[in-house]
Amino acid sequence: MGITFQRTSQFWRATRRRESPSLTKAANSEDRRSPMPPARQPRSCVIVVENLPVPFDRRVWQEAQALNRAGWTVSVICPASANFPKRFEVIDDIAIYRHPLPPEGRGALAYFREYSTALFHEFRLLIKVHRERGFSIIQACNPPDLIFLAALPFKLMGKRFIFDQHDVSPELFVVKFGKKGFLYRALMFFERMSYVMADYVITANATFKDIAISRGGKAPSQVEVVYGVPDRKRIHRVEPEPGLHGGRKFVLGYLGIINEQDGVDHLVRAVAYLVKVEGFRDFRAVVVGSGPALELVRALARSLEVEDFLSFPGYLNGETLLAYISAFDIGVIPDPLNEANDLMSMNKVFEYCALGIPIACYPLRETKRLLGEAGVYAPSPDPVGLAEACLSLMQDEALRARSAAAAAKLSAENFLWENEARKYVATYERVLSPKAALGREKADATLS
Repeated sequence: MGITFQRTSQFWRATRRRESPSLTKAANSEDRRSPMPPARQPRSCVIVVENLPVPFDRRVWQEAQALNRAGWTVSVICPASANFPKRFEVIDDIAIYRHPLPPEGRGALAYFREYSTALFHEFRLLIKVHRERGFSIIQACNPPDLIFLAALPFKLMGKRFIFDQHDVSPELFVVKFGKKGFLYRALMFFERMSYVMADYVITANATFKDIAISRGGKAPSQVEVVYGVPDRKRIHRVEPEPGLHGGRKFVLGYLGIINEQDGVDHLVRAVAYLVKVEGFRDFRAVVVGSGPALELVRALARSLEVEDFLSFPGYLNGETLLAYISAFDIGVIPDPLNEANDLMSMNKVFEYCALGIPIACYPLRETKRLLGEAGVYAPSPDPVGLAEACLSLMQDEALRARSAAAAAKLSAENFLWENEARKYVATYERVLSPKAALGREKADATLS
């Protein structure tokens, strides 16, 4: 097949981007019936997300809240984690059903156990939500592109299906393993089936929309772009975390998940270049977040003898998170140039811009399209280039000011969640409307 099941399991774990290891099945067992009264109405939906718990998954949580404010009855199915262990809870009138997953392992058995367990719980909880609260629409958020299997029986019952595409799994596979074999073709098939089953597709950017049309065969009118920009009511400047600079002039900041493909190792190597080659030492790099590759990048910092210039505070939230990122003098997006990252809209773009933080990054196609002249781009696609972009910002006060002002302007004028939420809710209304249903019937008749 060109690749082992062990490497396949590693790929899926990397793309899952869960916030912390799953809990054991014994912890927090759920009641037979969730303690919330039924709420059956046509404007009801369930959102299924597998890679992060809610409300930690900011995009999914903002979508759920937008629907709730628009009068929809909203349920969410997601994994549990150490920080979000409750099997059922209601937050802001949104019912959250969480399920356990087995501990991450390696090899074919671990791969099969992890994803068959997820599909089993998603199907089981879809039955539970259908019985207790009802739903007319199922929204599946990738990765992986397998959730359509759990939703298929309900689709056959007449429920509508929305595919919310956050990532491109086939491209991520190529980046991780460098080849296109049987498993790559399987990922293409799963993605294609998600498109085929979808009444409507929501994509994270315009590039993904092009893929949904060209590779997925969707009509342009069946695809809506909803950018995952943060709600500016929840992300804003506060008093910076005292002492974060550690007596140095600049803080280079990273905010996000730490997977192998996220390039935090590039940031560590860039720090080593600044210190050991450029001799520039008046800074600290602060990596806010957690993930499977955290210990790897910590070990890399030790091996390069730059741990004194790096801080790893881990997962933060609330006011503490805002205090940390408010202390960033420069926001770094170290995601390297590759087939997958070139297509993705990084959340860090929107988050740094919301606080008016100047940005150093690689010249990725989608990143450049979003940032334009607000970004300061690495002159070469490697840690040396990233270091040079950071150094240019640290040494040029006027450049920092221009980049910060341009980032803040983009956030104020273009990166508005209110606009994205309006498009997102309108998509649900179109899927539910009789006119949309008639259009689907005509399309089905044409295909047949």
